[in-house]
Parts: sequence; C-alpha cells; structure tokens
Amino acid sequence: MKKTIVFDLGGVLVDWNRRYLYQKIFSDQDELEYFLREICSLEWNAQMDVDKSFLDATDDLVLKYPEYETQIRAYFSRWEEMIRGDIPGTVEILGELKENSYPLAALSNWSSETFPRVKDQYEFLDWFSPLVISGYIGYKKPDPEPFQILLHELGRDAGDCLFIDDMEDNIQEARRQGFEVIHFTSPEKLRQELENRDYL
Repeated sequence: MKKTIVFDLGGVLVDWNRRYLYQKIFSDQDELEYFLREICSLEWNAQMDVDKSFLDATDDLVLKYPEYETQIRAYFSRWEEMIRGDIPGTVEILGELKENSYPLAALSNWSSETFPRVKDQYEFLDWFSPLVISGYIGYKKPDPEPFQILLHELGRDAGDCLFIDDMEDNIQEARRQGFEVIHFTSPEKLRQELENRDYL
C-alpha cells in the first residue's frame, strides 16, 4: 500500500500571515513588529489553536495592553484578512498526488473558532481523510499527541506516512516518532523533493 501523505495547512497549502492584516493597521514598521512579537504573538495565538476561546484570550490581552485594544480585537474580528488564499504550487502538487492515488491526510494547528470560517472556501480540504485540527482535539503540534491521534485515525504506523510541514519543531517531532518527513520551504523545493523520492 502506498504511503499516506500528511500535509500541514497554514504556510503549506493556505497562505496565512498575521502581517497581511496588521500592515493595514500599523504605519510604523517597528511598532508592527513589537505588536506581533510581544502582544499578539505566535505564542498567544497558539492558545486558541488548542482550547482557549478568542473572547477570553482577547479580553485577557486587552486588560494587559489597553492602549492596543482596537488592534488586539482586530485579530479575531478581521481574522480573514490574514489569509490571501491557497498556495497554488502546493495545491497543484496535492492534486497530482491525489491523481496518483496516494492516501492524503492533514494535521494542522488551527482554532476551532476560525477554521469553520474558511473550510468551505477550499475544495482540496475535502480530499483529506482524516483532517485533524488541533482546536477540535485539544492538542497541538509539536506535542506528541496530535501525531498519535492522526495515526490512530489512519490505522497506520508512522513509518507508513510522509509528513510535510513548514515548522522545524513539528518536523523534528514527526521524525522522532518515525515519520518520513519533508520540511516545506516552497512549492518548488517540495516538488523537487517529492520527485527525488519517486512520489511524483
């Protein structure tokens, strides 16, 4: 049986970047970088990828940084503006893997509050079985549990899967568990790597 190809979503198939929104809000680049580093940081965002509600997380942050209330509340109210669409080159590769009858799965850190707001916009999300989203299972990568939940749903061993992700920490954990891995940096390099390994 062919290996299951497991894709991350954000940064691999979906072009998500907080700066797409906040470049519209901040005119000062230094203030923008400070805000994304110290206030609405990736670490703060990760809470919602597991089980904290945007309302609670936002209210907590506003109490700490009241001078940035408008900018903080925009994180959820204007969240869609952080997404520019899919990443065409990767979606094309995904389609070729599907045509070549590779089983496809997805494992992504994503809030259960925001994922439904975009799920129906991307047909390729229906190609994954299973589609494991951190916000629904209460665990996020690079913790071991999401990988184990994925394998349980697949009914396969880690060695039967190729895992593709853009975050080095996630790649390291997948490798530790026995997955074949590709660290995603661009669609072009992904295609080259898949061709070198005879997946395409």
